[in-house]
Amino acid sequence: MAESELPSPPFVHIDGLPNFRDLGGYPVSDTKVVRRGLVFRSSEPSKVTDDGVSKLQALGITKVFDLRSAAEIEKGMRDGFGWSIKEWDGASRHFVPVFLDLDYSPEALALRYKNYASEHAEGFVAAYSDILAAAASPNNNYMPFKTILEHLASPTSSPPAPCLIHCTAGKDRTGVICGLILSLCGVPDEVVAHEYSLTDLGLKSRHEELIAHLMDNPSLRSQPEAAKRMISSQKEAMLGTLAKIRNTYGSVEKCITDLGLLSPDGIKQLQSNLIVDVDDKGVVPWQDHAELLS
Repeated sequence: MAESELPSPPFVHIDGLPNFRDLGGYPVSDTKVVRRGLVFRSSEPSKVTDDGVSKLQALGITKVFDLRSAAEIEKGMRDGFGWSIKEWDGASRHFVPVFLDLDYSPEALALRYKNYASEHAEGFVAAYSDILAAAASPNNNYMPFKTILEHLASPTSSPPAPCLIHCTAGKDRTGVICGLILSLCGVPDEVVAHEYSLTDLGLKSRHEELIAHLMDNPSLRSQPEAAKRMISSQKEAMLGTLAKIRNTYGSVEKCITDLGLLSPDGIKQLQSNLIVDVDDKGVVPWQDHAELLS
């Protein structure tokens, strides 16, 4: 399926920026949905064209949250994949790495890759638990998830400024924070997991590039099947992650407050900012889109 043929909504075709989609339009209840045009997600934007930039500007995106580390960006450049920092007029880039440079040691990568490459969803659940821990760690002064959630919980009379969240593929780190955002809004787990799984469609044009990058690591050399599993987005991974969060903390809201990412009042404000009445646009027909993944 070509990028221009992806279901819209939620996908928005941005030339040179695969896996770009709106997090809004998903059901919270029979009469409420997540606000459209506020939170967008994608892969890294180094190859976005001038026409693509114009569309991003037209969407009103003024904040770009980059979850990659400096070491990751430098390695992507050094290995010939590009992945340089991309900025454009009207939007400010916020460098909020989930993993710090020390997390890119061969030993740390080998352990993380082992989880991702597992044939079972439990490996991804373990990897996503590590992402949440790293993003909320007191040692991470960039406070990536806290920074994003606080932006969305801004106590203003109008909605917060539209933002774009990305890592390299826009799948794992981006997937975890987007899953948390939707869950805080009350979107059912099945729908959250479906939204996560859409990356299998949105990232197809970059699969070959990402697999080559992964297999460059000694941990995955000569293991193409493991690399393919790493770039997959099976909904069981998100369902398992949300279940583990609830088993550990009692609820997603309690997880957010216990980790110091938002206060209870902050969660209420985020919900007020992001949850709106169903309008004439209706609900994203996510059940129809699920058939595209089967």
